[in-house]
Amino acid sequence: MDFSLTDEQKTYQKMVREFAQKEVAPYVTECDREEKPYPVHITKKMGELGMLGGVIPEKYGGSDMDFTTLLLVLRKWQKHV
Repeated sequence: MDFSLTDEQKTYQKMVREFAQKEVAPYVTECDREEKPYPVHITKKMGELGMLGGVIPEKYGGSDMDFTTLLLVLRKWQKHV
C-alpha cells in the first residue's frame, strides 16, 4: 500500500502554506489582539482558490477534496496561522 501524497495533495499543501504565510499571517496578531474578524478580501480569495469548499462536491460549488486532502489543508492552516 502506497501512502505517498498525490501531486494534487502536494499542490494543495503548497498553495495553503504560501497563502497563509503571505496573505493571512500579517493580519493574525492584529485580529486576535483586537478581537476583530479577518478582512473580507482574505475570505473571498480563499473561496476563489477553492479552500472553502472542502469535501463538498464540485456540482454544488465545493472543492470535492478527499478527506486526506482536507486534513492536509487544515493541518497547514493550523501550522501557519
